[in-house]
Amino acid sequence: MYNYYANKIKMFERCFSSMTKYFTPILLLTISNVFMTFAWYGHLKHKSAALWAVILISWGIAFFEYCFQVPANRIGSYVYSAAQLKTIQEVITLLVFSVFSVLYLKEEFRWNYLVGFIFIIFAVFFIFKKW
Repeated sequence: MYNYYANKIKMFERCFSSMTKYFTPILLLTISNVFMTFAWYGHLKHKSAALWAVILISWGIAFFEYCFQVPANRIGSYVYSAAQLKTIQEVITLLVFSVFSVLYLKEEFRWNYLVGFIFIIFAVFFIFKKW
């Protein structure tokens, strides 16, 4: 009975470890993109702020972006190709930016944006498909 449960635990650990190496880069890229989006576009809500101040603040925010982006790419390079990592990052960027633009900037999400995203999903298919 002990061996049965020990084997199940080992199998779970292997499966979880395998899943972790695929999902960790995605999680880190998502966090990175939240920082990046605020660094690049957060100032649009404060257009009266001095440009030099916006640049310095954006650099400060971008530092935290890099603290997640670089490890995400390093860890991800063990399980994804560079093209796959870039594709994942672009999809995450579009998703994060869509939420950001609607909730933070109060911009409308239009139907043509959705159509464009669908085409990007086709690109993801072709990049990840093993031919």
